[in-house]
Amino acid sequence: MTYGENLWLYFTLLFGIIIVPGMDMLFVLASSLTSGRRAGMAATAGIMAGGAVHSLYGAIGVGLLATLLPALFNPLLFAGAAYMAWIGYTLIRSSITVSSVEAGVDGSGWRTFRQGAVTCLINPKAYLFMLAVYPQFLKPAYGPIWLQGGVMGLMTVATQAAIYGTIAVTASGSRALLISNPVATILVGRVAGALLIAVAILTAWHGWKAPA
Repeated sequence: MTYGENLWLYFTLLFGIIIVPGMDMLFVLASSLTSGRRAGMAATAGIMAGGAVHSLYGAIGVGLLATLLPALFNPLLFAGAAYMAWIGYTLIRSSITVSSVEAGVDGSGWRTFRQGAVTCLINPKAYLFMLAVYPQFLKPAYGPIWLQGGVMGLMTVATQAAIYGTIAVTASGSRALLISNPVATILVGRVAGALLIAVAILTAWHGWKAPA
């Protein structure tokens, strides 16, 4: 797999994960509905900052492992692939719906930004992504880990901006779409789960080929 193919695969999976309704999406939606578009965009900016922090510690962790304990790199890939497949399986079996949106934050843009960052940083979905998915795409063969991490971090932040920013601007329509189309919402989660399983299989296959 070339580096370009690796990035496209990462983006496809990233988009599938971010678009699944979760804490981050609902916070942006609630902030927009209760305090207006500016609050929604502030929430989006905070979540983007949280995503950048997640990307930073993910790249640092993989970089240290590849440098200090290179023998453990492939076992980590296999373990991450297995965990990623399990997450995908649970997403396929789950029924993600959005029945209502709670009230968002009623305060300054800076406060909403901070709460958006905290929401992202404590989001279990983000930690699962960084622990099980992110390392699969950071490989010494593609060059410096810090540079790869920077590119993937920018992709993560840009994708968050596109998806959550759109939700912030079209809050009323987004809420109606999420609530009135539970089947479509469930389908999105299951497609994301299928993507996770597919990438897990691909990762395990490449890891198996690498030693030979």
